[in-house]
Amino acid sequence: MTIRLRRSVLYTPGSNARAIEKCRTIPADAIVFDLEDSVFPADKAAARGAVARALEAGGFGSRERVVRINPFDSEWGRDDLLTAAMAGPDAILLPKVATPGDVMFAASDLAKAGAPETVRLWAMVETPAAVLNATALARTAADPASRLDVLVMGTNDLAKDTRAKARPGRASMATWLSICVAAARCQDLDILDGVYNAIDDIEGLRAECEQGRDFGMDGKTCVHPAQVEVCNEVFCPAADELDWARKVVAAFGHPDGASRSVLRVEGQMVERLHVAAAQRLLVLGEAVARRETLRASLSEALTGQRFSR
Repeated sequence: MTIRLRRSVLYTPGSNARAIEKCRTIPADAIVFDLEDSVFPADKAAARGAVARALEAGGFGSRERVVRINPFDSEWGRDDLLTAAMAGPDAILLPKVATPGDVMFAASDLAKAGAPETVRLWAMVETPAAVLNATALARTAADPASRLDVLVMGTNDLAKDTRAKARPGRASMATWLSICVAAARCQDLDILDGVYNAIDDIEGLRAECEQGRDFGMDGKTCVHPAQVEVCNEVFCPAADELDWARKVVAAFGHPDGASRSVLRVEGQMVERLHVAAAQRLLVLGEAVARRETLRASLSEALTGQRFSR
C-alpha cells in the first residue's frame, strides 16, 4: 500500500514570482500553480510562461507540483494544458469540470501531445452539475487513459452558483461534500476539501479541517502559507490513533486471532474490516514520519550551507 500525502495543498498565483519562489520552502505537501482565478486576463500568457520556467527549474523537493489551467472554453485553456504538460508537473488541475467528457477530452489532448503518463489529472468539483455528476466523474478513473487521480472541492464557486450561505459548520454544504467523498472512494480517488477564506482565523481553519477530515477528506486546499501547518497537523494521524491501529493489527496477527472474524480489543469489538483501516492509518503515519525526517534533513543541510559561506 502506497499513500501520496496531500494534507495541505497550497494555491499560489502563477503571476507572482515571489510567491512561487517562496513555495520552495513552505512545508505544503503540494503546490498548485494557479493560472485561473488569481491571474488577471492581461497576465495570463506571462503567468503560463513563468510557471513553465519554474517547473523546469525545479527545487520543490518532495512537494507535488500541480498546475491549475483555465477552462477549455476560454481562450487560454488549451495553451495552458499543453504548455504545462511539456514542463513536466505531477498533475494538471482542471477547473469547472462538469461531465466525464471534460476529463477525457483533456486526457486525450495530453496523450496526443506526448505527455508522459506521470502527468496526471485532478478535477475541480465546483459547480452544481459537477456535484450531481460526481459518481460519473469519479468512475472515469476506471479507464487508465483518463489519468484521473484526485477530486478537489471548489466550495467558493459552489456557494456562488447555488446561493448557499457559507457559514461556520457548513451545514448547507455537508450533503454535497459527503456525496463527493463517497464518489471518490468508489474509485479509490483522493479528495481534497475546499479553501478556508479567513486567513487570520486559525481556530476557524482548524475546526473546518477537522470537519473535512471527519467527512473523509484526504487534505485541504489553502489560500495562504500560514494555513499549511494547521492542515498538516489535523490531517496527520494522532499518536493515540496510531497506537490503537497497532493493537488492532497485532490482535489479528496473533495466532489466537488469526482464524477469527471478530475480536475484543481493550473492551471494544473489532472486526476484520477494521484491520484494513488500521493498516492504512499506519502507512499514513509512516509516510508523514518520512516526510518530516526528509524536511528536517533538508533544513539542516541548508543551514549548514549558510554557515559555511
